[in-house]
Amino acid sequence: MQLTAFFPTRHIGSDPAKIRDWAQAAEDLGYAHIEVPDHVFGATARGDWKPVYNETDTFHETFTTMAYLAAVTKTIKLTSGVLILPQRQTGLVAKQAAEVDLLSQGRVRLGVGVGWNHIEYESLGAVWNTRGAMQAEQIEVMRRLWTEDLVTFKGKFHTLESVNILPRPVQQPIPIWFGGSSDAVIRRAARIGDGWMPILTPDEAGEAKVGQLRDYLKEYGRDPETFGFEAWMRATGPDEDAWGSDLAFWRRVGAQMAMLYPVYEIADIGGQIELLRRFKAVAGG
Repeated sequence: MQLTAFFPTRHIGSDPAKIRDWAQAAEDLGYAHIEVPDHVFGATARGDWKPVYNETDTFHETFTTMAYLAAVTKTIKLTSGVLILPQRQTGLVAKQAAEVDLLSQGRVRLGVGVGWNHIEYESLGAVWNTRGAMQAEQIEVMRRLWTEDLVTFKGKFHTLESVNILPRPVQQPIPIWFGGSSDAVIRRAARIGDGWMPILTPDEAGEAKVGQLRDYLKEYGRDPETFGFEAWMRATGPDEDAWGSDLAFWRRVGAQMAMLYPVYEIADIGGQIELLRRFKAVAGG
């Protein structure tokens, strides 16, 4: 099983040297990927709405961070986890992803989601209630921009006439994986995705979701052996026994990758690197 290192965007701080040291440690420890989360805006609570993250949480910009990580590492792959695609201009995302893929020599995976924060959508001038349909069309457009000389496209959300993106990415197309675990997202991932990266509970409900994905892959004539599956393991504390138990569960149900997603604060860069070491040891590395 490959391991992914979750970029600790909320706690790593703003010192580029510490970001470099953490990324190089992940690579030296043998992690296969670094996953960079995404939010553009923080938002305060209002009325009955309580944000998962608020105005005090730090989120480094996803593509700029991946470009920096590409420069300070050599082989580790880089992925967004997850980029909230429908609140962005499609052509701009395609251009940014192509550039980071070029600069990293083909190490990018684009993890995308539809998000949960309607305030962020509104603040970016994006439409909340069509985000699923928008995402599906965006993926079609981006793949064409990455692989075709000139693109002409007329859809519900996009109109392009004889346009292109240069330079092209190394990967044509860049792999696109889906975050999220709603029925609609699982079906969309099985229909048009290259992989799936959900946060699920390691129990019967989580296993049922994996079964649902396999059913949809079969329905769409997709090969489950070539479809990626990364399990996000939410950790509320440094419980190595729990990590090991979760890893064993996800291996059993077919995950090829796992990422420890700590939801507790780790105060300094040393602690964050030590977390990577401990998780690698638990995984048998």
